[in-house]
Amino acid sequence: MKIEALMDSLPDVYSQTDRELILRAYRVAEKAHEGQMRASGEPYITHCVSVAHILVEKFRPAPYVIQAGLLHDTVEDTDLTLDDLRRDFGERVTILVDGVTKLTGLPRVSRMGAIPAGGLAAAEAQSQGEQADADDEWTRSRQYDAKSETLRKVMLAVADQPEVVMIKLADRLHNIRTLYHVPERKQKRIARETLDIFAPLANRLGIWQMKWELEDLSFRYLNPEKFYEIANALEERREQREREMEGIIGRVRQIMRDANIPARVTGRPKHIYSIYKKMQRKGVPFEMLSDVRGVRIIVPSFVNPNEPPEVNKKLEATYCYAALGVVHSYWRPIPHEFDDYIAAPKNNNYRSLHTAVVYDDGKTLEFQIRTEEMHREAEEGIAAHWRYKEERSSSAQFEQRIRYLRSLMEWRQDVQDAQEFMEGMKSDVFADRVYVITPRGDMIDLPAGATPIDFAYHIHTEIGHRCRGAKVNGKLVPLNYELKTGDRVEIVTVKRGGPSRDWLNPSLGMVKTQRAKAKIRRWFKEQAREANIARGRDQLEHELHRVGYQDVSLEKLAQDLGYRSVDALHFAIGCGDFTTSKVINHLESLERKQKGLPPEEEDLTEYTSVSRSVVDPERAITVVGMSGLLTNIARCCRPLPGEPIIGYITRGRGVTIHRQDCPNVRKIKDRERLVQASWGFRTEKNHATLPVSVRIRAYDRLGLMREVSTILEKEGVNMPKADVRVDSQNIAVFDLLVEVTSIHQLSRVLARIENLPNVFEAIRVGG
Repeated sequence: MKIEALMDSLPDVYSQTDRELILRAYRVAEKAHEGQMRASGEPYITHCVSVAHILVEKFRPAPYVIQAGLLHDTVEDTDLTLDDLRRDFGERVTILVDGVTKLTGLPRVSRMGAIPAGGLAAAEAQSQGEQADADDEWTRSRQYDAKSETLRKVMLAVADQPEVVMIKLADRLHNIRTLYHVPERKQKRIARETLDIFAPLANRLGIWQMKWELEDLSFRYLNPEKFYEIANALEERREQREREMEGIIGRVRQIMRDANIPARVTGRPKHIYSIYKKMQRKGVPFEMLSDVRGVRIIVPSFVNPNEPPEVNKKLEATYCYAALGVVHSYWRPIPHEFDDYIAAPKNNNYRSLHTAVVYDDGKTLEFQIRTEEMHREAEEGIAAHWRYKEERSSSAQFEQRIRYLRSLMEWRQDVQDAQEFMEGMKSDVFADRVYVITPRGDMIDLPAGATPIDFAYHIHTEIGHRCRGAKVNGKLVPLNYELKTGDRVEIVTVKRGGPSRDWLNPSLGMVKTQRAKAKIRRWFKEQAREANIARGRDQLEHELHRVGYQDVSLEKLAQDLGYRSVDALHFAIGCGDFTTSKVINHLESLERKQKGLPPEEEDLTEYTSVSRSVVDPERAITVVGMSGLLTNIARCCRPLPGEPIIGYITRGRGVTIHRQDCPNVRKIKDRERLVQASWGFRTEKNHATLPVSVRIRAYDRLGLMREVSTILEKEGVNMPKADVRVDSQNIAVFDLLVEVTSIHQLSRVLARIENLPNVFEAIRVGG
């Protein structure tokens, strides 16, 4: 895009002075980016102008935001400094450019910058080099941490400086519109990040138009086969569908007129990615979807001239409910397909009535019913509050939206691990929602799957700490009960007390939200510092001994890992903020660097055994780049489906499959014989099993073995071997061989066995 097109697109609200400010920023950006090209071969300045145009089109912000959009890559990609910008454009523009630069500079995967000095070939080589790292199993966790850290920074920017995210969203939208110019591997990486982070963010900010485009474009690169399959199917039936919709819209308009309801009736566009998600959710192909059509009814806000404004505010949706009643009187509503987001708005303040009916032709027809103001809010989201020189009558709603995002940051100081932060944001922010009611009648918005403990911590930290039970709709329920929309929840508390460690056990499903988990962890940190230090010391000593590291300087180790003392490192391990596997990875990396050689190789063939009796050979293991090879499960670590694995090419015995963190894998000298491997089947939905040794220790009592067997039977776990003995202190030791489908199933079984009376330990042994 050229600057002339941008200037022509500016609405009349931008004065001549505003236009001169924007042109001045353009001239500085053009000079700074002189000689830089995009992958498309266009001058880099065209990207900056396109970002500014998207800002105008989607947000219509103040001139200083457009200036920052034009200048957003200057500090990152040119010789301009923040001091230069501060001198020429002032503090506001500089703060925004600095914010975008910090977001962009996290992992390199989050941007499509100017081509390096070597030209397009160098850019492609750099991209392929990055992907080679990405394909390496040993570096994937670091890349995930980078993406997670991007999400952390983006969410903090939303809470503290929303204009920065406005520019970043515009930048990402233009990048993905022009993604076809970059190598395929980079396309997929950027598209995945867009679908994981930026599209859900646009959704939570209520910017629906941008969300839909980000989703559809990302989907096109991530799954082109499905994308074009759906796109072609839509195109084939387009004329027929348009005729059908014209008839439906005309009928609904007439019905609304007959009912004296002033309404604007339009078709509701269906987007390719949303259709794909519905196909996945319902498990049906496109041709079996009967509801790829929707109608939107938009009515004026109801105003009674005899009532004060505060009363009319409560009555504004009167026409919405009247229209809903008319729709339901003409067509049979489909059960469980009605949602009232006016009475209970979504957390991004989205308000509308949703319903689905059986239309005259027997097919499903979806309706959205809302007022003009609700529609504007729904379509533009946060953008509705950034219109330049426009009366911001809904600023309270905007502040509520930003306040909600800031509240999500309350626990960020308790979550040090970036991956944990990302998973928490996905579950707490980007997940589906349920709406429950407090005893006082207030509506509380929680992620789907939330439990009474999540509810308690949402109300108040102390209520969460002192929670001992819950009543839902007047009846006592277990604390792992999944709350449903409409539930009335009452928490039973004690005067003094704290949370239980069992609440953090994922196998028990007691807590869903990252916010609640962080508060529970913080309580344990504050209450048991010395115990955490001791626990962390024991864990670290055990792991160092297990893998053979001796004479390690703990003081230097703590310093290398960023901790001020050995106690601080032990404390972080003891309370779960840092893992011993990360310590071992660091020591291994340090050892390689110091010696310049990998450790001595061990002959791994002596550890292997074939488990043909329980592994389905047709759905076993995929070894990258090879086929038809015999694969054996290593006896030293016995990996389970779902655990990261790696293959070792033996001499004449095929490929032995190990866990990636297996100590014996670390000792291999000939790294050329290591190959990537992955599980070639879904875990628990299939019946392929692998053996694992389990040890249970308990105070002996009558019926204990029967109860253990009952748990295994209910879980569908076979037990081909069992050895039970009782020592002189009446301690029963069960050594079992069980056949499980995944590490998740094993974890769940062990947790349930450990909860049996008298059992004090249930662990996996032999790897």
